[in-house]
Amino acid sequence: MSESTSAISTPNAGEVRGVGASLRSLLGPWLFMGPAMVLVVVFFFVPVVIILAISLTDMSTATGFSNWKWVQFENYQRIASHPNTGQVLSNTIRYVALTLSLFNVGMALVIALLTTHVPRRAGILFRSLWLLPRLTPSVVYIMMWRYVAADAPYGILNRHLLGPLGIQPTNWLPAQPWLFVVLTNGFIGASFGMVIFTSAIESIHRDYMVAALVDGCSLWQRIRYVILPLIRWPLLFVTTYQTLSLLTSFEQILLLTDGQFGTEVWSLWAYHRALSNYWGNFQWGFGAALSAVLVLIGVVMAFVYMRFFQFNQLIQEPKIEAL
Repeated sequence: MSESTSAISTPNAGEVRGVGASLRSLLGPWLFMGPAMVLVVVFFFVPVVIILAISLTDMSTATGFSNWKWVQFENYQRIASHPNTGQVLSNTIRYVALTLSLFNVGMALVIALLTTHVPRRAGILFRSLWLLPRLTPSVVYIMMWRYVAADAPYGILNRHLLGPLGIQPTNWLPAQPWLFVVLTNGFIGASFGMVIFTSAIESIHRDYMVAALVDGCSLWQRIRYVILPLIRWPLLFVTTYQTLSLLTSFEQILLLTDGQFGTEVWSLWAYHRALSNYWGNFQWGFGAALSAVLVLIGVVMAFVYMRFFQFNQLIQEPKIEAL
């Protein structure tokens, strides 16, 4: 009797292994994703919650960290009625749209296509040159551009390029500020997309290209119907990441113009209000509200891009026909 009871109550080795395998399959993904989830929560989710909380207060240097009070959505009402809101929003849209389309995605894709259709060594050398703006310290990089745009007799543009052509020298930075804002940021941003697109294009199986050539496809047809559909994932990632990066970046604009000549964008406006202004009255609550608006815009743009690139189709499992 005791032997039969023991046999019934004691699981066999197969059942134990099955339970262990089930636990591993259940816990394995969470263990792998755990460190990344902790980093996202600590360095993104928690700061966003703190920013949202501060945006509902009147916290500033006048109130300090002890005399502030909750003002609910008053800061957002100030943003809606502020006389600079329309102009700064227009500047931000112009800055993001031009830099993203012309350089961060457009030029990056062109460079990747060109350098993958030339001899490999020449392509590597050309891509290495495009990495120099990203590798150069920001202060040195912006000083070079300021020296290029400076008035005669110091400016390279006036002295060596336009002067010999008889064009009247001028200080090009205040004359064409947006041109230099887009150029300085675009040359840096193009290198990131260039690396991603190059890797994606070189990973396309050679059989697709050979089949396209056999079918008589031109270069444009190969790009349009073979390469671009196969790199939709990298296109989605680069477009989304660079849009969010441009929305929140202001380092080059700060060093180049500090928002002068009508170049103040939303993130720089938030920085000036919250952390750096001439009067020393840091309006942390108002600056946090400006930052919160950027977070909202970034989330909306990410959903728009996922809809445009048909994200649901990208994550579907490939359909394999069994013969």
